[in-house]
Amino acid sequence: MPIFDTHAHYDSGSFNADREAVLAALPEAGVGLVVDPGCDVPSSRAVVALAEQFPHVYAAVGIHPEDCAGCTDDDFDTIRTLCAHEKVVAIGEIGLDYYWKENPPREFQEQVFRRQIELALELDLPIIVHDREAHGDSLRIVLDYPGLRGVFHCFSGSPEMAAELLKRGWYLGFDGPITYKNAKRAPEVAAVTPLDRMVIETDAPYMTPVPFRGKRNDSRYLPYVAEKLAEWKGVTTEEMIDITWRNGLRLFGLEEREKTV
Repeated sequence: MPIFDTHAHYDSGSFNADREAVLAALPEAGVGLVVDPGCDVPSSRAVVALAEQFPHVYAAVGIHPEDCAGCTDDDFDTIRTLCAHEKVVAIGEIGLDYYWKENPPREFQEQVFRRQIELALELDLPIIVHDREAHGDSLRIVLDYPGLRGVFHCFSGSPEMAAELLKRGWYLGFDGPITYKNAKRAPEVAAVTPLDRMVIETDAPYMTPVPFRGKRNDSRYLPYVAEKLAEWKGVTTEEMIDITWRNGLRLFGLEEREKTV
């Protein structure tokens, strides 16, 4: 069974020197599918172009909270237009980021987040949520929309927050940091998360798992995340790869399109 990297940024400048070679090599390395989320209008256009070029790449489009300053109605219109592309499977990466002081004001981040949530609901698309140091507000906002669905990317909230999301059908993304020695909360979150609500991600080029921490990340390192998650859940790595593959297909509505893989 191939592995599904449900969140990787191959449009990042970190891949400028070898982007096509890396992406072309993924299927032979056992990586069957990748979802690449945009972070603003230019990167959303770029990820759609990558999805057009590589059969195993799908795109999400959206405006990231770190990149939302100055976004306009035209930007939202462009995101809406890009959503019509056959290989766009979600709106993301969207959400709240309170970590960087220079980020746009929290109230504006929330406005941008809500506007994209409402677009996702209108278009019946899942969302990919970025939540950094904004757990309370992120949870409050998504709970305002009972029909909303999607994934909390690189989930870093509490087991209690996880339980609230899981009750409502959300998926949780697990990334390289679960392999780090200081990953104390992650095992607690994994313990309350059913196998059918887990997806695995690289967030490439960031958050490279042990034993490659410090190097540029890419989807070929994802088995190390699957191995750690499998250890915590009492299944084999192969079973975890299979489970998260099927979960990714279900999350992004790809079960019919990818059923022959």
